[in-house]
Amino acid sequence: MIQLKTLLNCIDNSGASVVECVNVLKKKRAATIGDRIVVVVQKQRAAGSEGSGTALANKVRRGDIRHAVIVRVKKELQRVDGTVVRFGDNACVLVNKSGDPIGTRMTGVVGQELRDKQWSKILSLAPVNV
Repeated sequence: MIQLKTLLNCIDNSGASVVECVNVLKKKRAATIGDRIVVVVQKQRAAGSEGSGTALANKVRRGDIRHAVIVRVKKELQRVDGTVVRFGDNACVLVNKSGDPIGTRMTGVVGQELRDKQWSKILSLAPVNV
């Protein structure tokens, strides 16, 4: 479960590395996989880490306020079939206001609960759905 002031890894290639949750949208409690949150970029990736080496590759900068979708949570999550899933970290993907991902690539697995919450664009970019 993600609450306010939680640090999350950003697993897309938008340029953000670590973000901080500042608001959970449309909920009064903690957020879980598939929920939309408002984040502030705390740490930005190095400009040359994605291969091309240009500074224009980073779409976001430190201090930017963006919307994000949670794709992994460290807290155990029980699915309807009875299995319990827990990831090693809290992670998110940055999206624009209309819900399209800012990045074009995901670096890590995402939870299949995104399928139930209609985030198919994120699922199509992810390498594996667990």
